[in-house]
Amino acid sequence: MSLDQVLVVDVESTCWEGSPPPGQVPEIIEIGICPLEVGSGVRGERRSVLVRPARSSVSAFCTRLTTLTQSDVDGGVSFAESCAVLRKEFRSDRRVWASYGDYDRKMFERQCAAVGVGYPFGPRHVNVKTLFALSHALPREVGMAEALRIAGHQLDGTHHRGHDDAYNIAGLLAELISPVRRIPVDADRADSR
Repeated sequence: MSLDQVLVVDVESTCWEGSPPPGQVPEIIEIGICPLEVGSGVRGERRSVLVRPARSSVSAFCTRLTTLTQSDVDGGVSFAESCAVLRKEFRSDRRVWASYGDYDRKMFERQCAAVGVGYPFGPRHVNVKTLFALSHALPREVGMAEALRIAGHQLDGTHHRGHDDAYNIAGLLAELISPVRRIPVDADRADSR
């Protein structure tokens, strides 16, 4: 497992205001990717892989939320091809990957199982949502937009577009793992002597 980079991922999926229409299920329609160099905290280029859904269609609600239309995703690649892109171009199976919450991890697990595609990631996943709440001593986990506000940052790009959200999440993670922000474990004991 290579630890020089964390692959920050954010997915957008087909969604509806209520339950999915009969015969449809939520599917990944965009994979946003932003590599984060661990040593320097530098974010790489943000990337969007549009994924053509096979078992659902993009609703008007989904378009309002993500800005993605059915026409946009019709021009995307298959889910299997998107997983191959992650492995080939980003070495996703050999890197730690991160997302904001467990939704993205669970979506990949469910969709891979449902369509018989190999899971594109290695065994190490970082839940930035939980890490952020713990590191800021929050009473509960908060959404990404709220985390950016707490951290004193503006949202860069369009919220609910995978590549922009991945870039913003990578910025939050960079601050969380920065050596400058680390507090020595024995700091409390040193102060009490």
